[in-house]
Amino acid sequence: MAATSAAELEPVSRVTARLQALLEKARSVKPEASVEPPLPAGDLVDDVSALHDDFGEKYDQTYRFLSVETASRELFYYLITSHDINDPAFVEVWNLLDIVLLCGDYGKCAPELVCWLVEELLDSQTTDGCRIVFDYLDSRRERLAQKDFHKKNLIFLRSCNELLRRLSRAEDSIFCGRVFFFLFQTFPLGDKSSVNLRGEFHTENQTKFDVQEPEVQDGEKMDVDPKPEATPAKDEGTPQPAVSGKPGSKAVAIKPPPKKTQEEEVLSSSQLYPIFWRLQHDFSDPTRLFDVSNFTTFKKGLASTIAKFKKTPTVVQTRAVEEDKRGTKRKHGENGINGTTNSDHLADNYNPKYLTSRDLFDLELSDLAFQRHILVQALILIDFLLSLTDKAKKRLSELSTTNKSMLYAFTLSEEDTKWALSTRTTITSYLGLTNEGRQYCRMVETVLARDKNWVRWKVESCPSIVRGPVSTEQELEARKGARDATRPRPMPDEPRSSINLSFLDERKTSGGLDALKDPKRYTAPTIEELASQVAKDKLDLDFPDDADDKARLENQIESAKWRALRQARAQNLSLLDKVDTTKDLEEMMKEPTPAAPQAEAEGENHHEEGAASSEQQNGEAGGEESGAVGGDVTVTDADTTTTPTPAKEPQHLPETVEDKVSEENAAEAETK
Repeated sequence: MAATSAAELEPVSRVTARLQALLEKARSVKPEASVEPPLPAGDLVDDVSALHDDFGEKYDQTYRFLSVETASRELFYYLITSHDINDPAFVEVWNLLDIVLLCGDYGKCAPELVCWLVEELLDSQTTDGCRIVFDYLDSRRERLAQKDFHKKNLIFLRSCNELLRRLSRAEDSIFCGRVFFFLFQTFPLGDKSSVNLRGEFHTENQTKFDVQEPEVQDGEKMDVDPKPEATPAKDEGTPQPAVSGKPGSKAVAIKPPPKKTQEEEVLSSSQLYPIFWRLQHDFSDPTRLFDVSNFTTFKKGLASTIAKFKKTPTVVQTRAVEEDKRGTKRKHGENGINGTTNSDHLADNYNPKYLTSRDLFDLELSDLAFQRHILVQALILIDFLLSLTDKAKKRLSELSTTNKSMLYAFTLSEEDTKWALSTRTTITSYLGLTNEGRQYCRMVETVLARDKNWVRWKVESCPSIVRGPVSTEQELEARKGARDATRPRPMPDEPRSSINLSFLDERKTSGGLDALKDPKRYTAPTIEELASQVAKDKLDLDFPDDADDKARLENQIESAKWRALRQARAQNLSLLDKVDTTKDLEEMMKEPTPAAPQAEAEGENHHEEGAASSEQQNGEAGGEESGAVGGDVTVTDADTTTTPTPAKEPQHLPETVEDKVSEENAAEAETK
């Protein structure tokens, strides 16, 4: 008898029996009736490996995979139609999905089979049921994406997008965020599935508001007394000076109040209403600002909005604070406070669709969360405009490959660039007025900085950010480098750049207090020692190593000379008279050679004249031998052959400048 359905085929029925046996074993392995924990793979791996044992050799792999898929679908449809998702018996479905996932990992069925079953489960459940299904997906996310993700990614993307179409952005905003987070964490960072390569804006998101102010009916108008007609002034535009009542007083001109610019003027709520909501058109489609008129209108509207925000007192509206003020006893249910879920509690201040009624506009302006939403939108748009400056475009032109659909021909002018930068600074300073506001502003700046990097990656045509595996040669080279870096090395006796501390050894040198008591440490050198130091330095100056060594020796010589002069000032003032810039220190330190006494005046006794004449004759003989020219006579030790009887030397006093001058005058007189 022929089979009426694929489930009645003998291979499929055998696989069905084995799957049912696996479900029976799963009940004993996992007694909990909840999504978590997942089934342990070690307890079921043997039974899963034997799933194809009933197939003969004539059945290929495709036939075996189809048989397992058919059997799994039959059990899956039976379980979801028999039990409600909130029923504890629905744990059979989670166990079946775990078994199918394990079969796909071990090659007993198609790897994407579990994704197909999850997709059908999401289609069969309500929004509350889909939340429970996502509990399963979040708990098994790593196992689902661990193997063969390239075969599962499209199914995940299709099922999540279909679920997002069903959800309401206003009522299910937290659940939508869970779906997005699941996609972000499951798909690799460099995947192009949700990149928006063309950079298309969400222009379908339109904000509708009342363009015209509603007219007040006649019955609702208030009766007002008619105003008296004002007397026409001579010149209403020019203020008249105040007239004082006192005679003889001078009239003082009244200065007109400074006119406020449109940016500084704070509009009323009714005047700001159409200007404020018209900004949403520019936020949803920034390319509208490429038109000069639209850009001018946007700048005026944003300036008026910021000025209104600054003058409006803000209120932080949270339901939790209001309930705390009531003082009533709250019942803690399973899902949260007062039977509400935690997601509903967090969604109080989140409205993805703005309420544009005129009656609510004043309340919205005073709401801090509402103000932050608008200002963050403005920051996103300003960053987009700053990416169109000439400087930013030059950086993009340096890229080798660019995505032309992300590039715009519009270039922001310098004046508009200055406006964008100043407006951005104003917004960030307003957001960071409080401590909590500074934290919020820092978080927004971090997100916008990452978004800039994301946009640049798209402009570069999304290059792959996945690095290939490390080759064997690179690994061996890295290991060798690590071994060389961590190999123990022998310590040298004298490490490099170490200071010689041998002078601290008291055994070799007289260290300790004796070394500190050395007179050389606190005694200034004498003039003779400084002169000898200058002589040594001059010898070294003839053969310097380099220019630095030569400069060092010259500095040492000048320093020694200066210290010698200071010593002479304190000890021997006569040396100061010998100071000459053309002489060295050694020449100034030499003692003058004693000269033979000569006749200083006429009228002395005859013995002295005879002695003077004999000395003069000896001097002339010595002058002829030495070849001297002229009438001056000089007697030296080398010219005299006999040693005269030493006369009693007069006591020499320190020479002064006046003595030198008198000696020079006497010598000139003798010469004449």
